[in-house]
Amino acid sequence: MPDGGEVELDLLTESVVEGVLVSGTAYAKVTGDCSRCLEPIADEVEVRITELYAWPDSTTDETTDEDEVSRIVNDLIDLEPVVRDAIVLALPQAPLCEPDCKGLCSECGGRWAELGPDHGHETIDPRWAALQERFSDDNNEEK
Repeated sequence: MPDGGEVELDLLTESVVEGVLVSGTAYAKVTGDCSRCLEPIADEVEVRITELYAWPDSTTDETTDEDEVSRIVNDLIDLEPVVRDAIVLALPQAPLCEPDCKGLCSECGGRWAELGPDHGHETIDPRWAALQERFSDDNNEEK
């Protein structure tokens, strides 16, 4: 997500016995680089969120570890960690600019999508270079 990017939230908050249940969706525009060809890419991600925020001194608050369930602190709910984690988990581990991105040429670093099907790098083993020169000279003399 770009720095300062906005996240749109469509949430429902419900008061329950043990706290406040927050459910809904979060939507954000994300940017990054293709993992094969390094071209910039932009995408959108929409995630579903359901989180219980426990009231202070409730049974849930007293019987769960600190990191097991979110807490209501001073009558406030902090949505940032939940939304951030949900969006990060929804992102692909290896984003691609196109599903069939061919990546970069390992020899010259050019993008295969721009190089074309005839692109190639002929490498001759240095031990055979003299023989290659000999045959190319013979072919030129015959013409």
